[in-house]
Amino acid sequence: QVQLLESGGGWMQTGGSLRLSCAASGSLISNYVIGWFRQGPGKEREWVASITRKGSGKSYADSVKGRFAISRENAKNMAYLQMNNLRPEDTATYYCAASPSGGSGSSAYGSWGLGTQVTVSA
Repeated sequence: QVQLLESGGGWMQTGGSLRLSCAASGSLISNYVIGWFRQGPGKEREWVASITRKGSGKSYADSVKGRFAISRENAKNMAYLQMNNLRPEDTATYYCAASPSGGSGSSAYGSWGLGTQVTVSA
């Protein structure tokens, strides 16, 4: 089973950018659809974006469409989430997750990282 580790979170002002990284180990990331999820304070965990195994298919939640970009480098066993034009409502713990099938439902993802905190100030 693949193990995932997120990095790149931090504090940013509104309008700024951050890039989150997801490092995979124990298995090839190319075997999985990768999803990014987030959970804000007092909120349910929500799907943010997902990318197919070879990177040809990308999907985004409406709340981040046009601002966030998901990508992957299978040769490096890495996935990324580029976040631009950040807003205070993007404040959350961000998780990467791996799934054999993908989709926007968290139950489809069997492997999860520990998360990285993103805080956006007004």
